[in-house]
Amino acid sequence: MGHLSAEDVAALFTRGDGAYLFARWGRPIAPVVFGVDDATVSVLKGAVEAVVALAGHKMAETDPELGANLMVFFFREWEELTETPNLDRLIPDLAPLVARLQGANANQYRFFRFDEAGGIKAAFVFIRMDARLEDIPAETIALSQMVQTILLWSDTAFLGSSPLAVLSEGGPAILKPEIAEVIRAGYDPVMPVMADDPSHTLRLAARLELLT
Repeated sequence: MGHLSAEDVAALFTRGDGAYLFARWGRPIAPVVFGVDDATVSVLKGAVEAVVALAGHKMAETDPELGANLMVFFFREWEELTETPNLDRLIPDLAPLVARLQGANANQYRFFRFDEAGGIKAAFVFIRMDARLEDIPAETIALSQMVQTILLWSDTAFLGSSPLAVLSEGGPAILKPEIAEVIRAGYDPVMPVMADDPSHTLRLAARLELLT
């Protein structure tokens, strides 16, 4: 299978408003999971470890500034977020956001915070376990969320096509090789932590050609 073209790569980081924006984590990832049993926590942290290893990035027990810098919340209804202590300090305009997500009948949302260099310094992942998600294996949900959190993808990147593929009905999903390559290329040490110039796409595409 061939590499993605520069045009395909550009689409992954070109937002709905036409702006180009790429960012990767600028610090080790220290995850914490809320709202699920220990078995599901293990599944999610395993997905974090797998995607971080793929990227060639690092994990940590704690973040010196934030404690945990990747927070994953599982819940049944969006209004539960407004009842979570201190969450409104971490997520600006939480109440209007919850109202918007309720109106859209959304089942997931990701919010990022960035450091002075533009790299990701924290991410908050919200997963509402509705009927659509209840039938999906926990491993697939975990992998999907971590893939979508390891980089700042465009808001339209995966609207028409999932970053995962299911090889057999009822079997576990795997990360599509072409998306894995983009993650690896984006974390290449010679690449910037953040880029908002579309010419970055050409550099990413060039790194893809070097991957085997």
